[in-house]
Amino acid sequence: MRVLIVTQYFWPEVFYLNDVVTSMVRNGIEVDVLTGKPNYPEGKVFNGYTAWGCQQESWRGINILRVPMYPRGQKNAWRLAANYLSFVLSGSIFGLWLLRKRQYDVVFGYGVSPILQTIPAILLAKVKGCKVVSWVQDLWPDSLKATGYVRNQMALDAAKSLVSWIYRHTDLLLLQSQAFVAPVKQLAPTTPVAYQPNSVDAIFTQPPSEAVTLPEIPALDTGFPVVFAGNVGAAQAVEVIVEAATRLADHPEIRFVVIGRGSRWEWMNEQVKARGLCNLHLPGRFPVNTMPGLLKKAGAVLVTLTDEPIFAQTIPNKIQAYMAVGRPILASLNGEGARVVAEAEAGLAVPAGDPDRLVDAILEVFNMSSEQRSAMGASGRRYFMQHFEHEQLVKRMLHHFETLAVKERI
Repeated sequence: MRVLIVTQYFWPEVFYLNDVVTSMVRNGIEVDVLTGKPNYPEGKVFNGYTAWGCQQESWRGINILRVPMYPRGQKNAWRLAANYLSFVLSGSIFGLWLLRKRQYDVVFGYGVSPILQTIPAILLAKVKGCKVVSWVQDLWPDSLKATGYVRNQMALDAAKSLVSWIYRHTDLLLLQSQAFVAPVKQLAPTTPVAYQPNSVDAIFTQPPSEAVTLPEIPALDTGFPVVFAGNVGAAQAVEVIVEAATRLADHPEIRFVVIGRGSRWEWMNEQVKARGLCNLHLPGRFPVNTMPGLLKKAGAVLVTLTDEPIFAQTIPNKIQAYMAVGRPILASLNGEGARVVAEAEAGLAVPAGDPDRLVDAILEVFNMSSEQRSAMGASGRRYFMQHFEHEQLVKRMLHHFETLAVKERI
């Protein structure tokens, strides 16, 4: 089977899709990836690439075709819009030319924000005469409103109409959360949907490799580190972390370690200085292959999201990573993510945006015995292997592809 992946984000950017595509190749699938120029999350084009011009390269047996794309920049809504639209246009125009002699069984759109990147996937599938699948990772326009990128109601209504069109012109919508079913069906009642959760790279389920040198983060080596890993942005409600650290300043053995960068990192750094927070550490971002080893040093791992209806419907991908490494989870969020943590008995979940409840949960886990914390981590890991294990999820996805391809051939 031949599959075309259409995605604005791909290696060397760090997205779970990289591992999915690598596993497809291991399962005998011929894969081409149509993507842009890597610039996420810093907003600057990576060294070795330029924003303009087309480029072709190979990685792990995957043929990658890159089209021109305007870099997203930082904290600029207009540049972000230009980034999104430039990929839609380049993917549609240059993609048709670059792929003019190639045929596929399925075109697969990676529906992480922006869902607009599915537009060139729909166009290419139409031209190639094959089925198109989109993996919906984010609900537009709800997430645009929740993160504050778009506030104008007319613009939000226009985005809703466009998303409805995208969904209705897709042959199958794979949904990363079961809570996505109802809102997606409202926009596309007749389009088939299937639950397809995320997983994480296999390195998170394996013992840390001795070949990987971990960065020195002194805050992880003593006391009780509460580790947050991932994007430090508006959606992550990092304000609640700052407030919790402020309230726990008289517990010096409890320290917060935020591993990652993003649009709210500078604000957090300013707050550390302004409040004199010796218990909140911001070491920055590190290569993904170091993350399992760093997370295993945590007394507990932390996931936070803002108190918005859209985020109650999603499962942050870090929950799967936290479960895989077997550490107790502190979840400051609502809805589906909190439900999964509770169902797995993998940790404690408190309402989003409530620093007092988060502090109570941190102290509760801190005061547990090491055996109780280990039992929480082990329960989460078992749940991960039953529900989120990477290879079984890839096989489920490929089964959907094969079913659609057979229908098209018939």
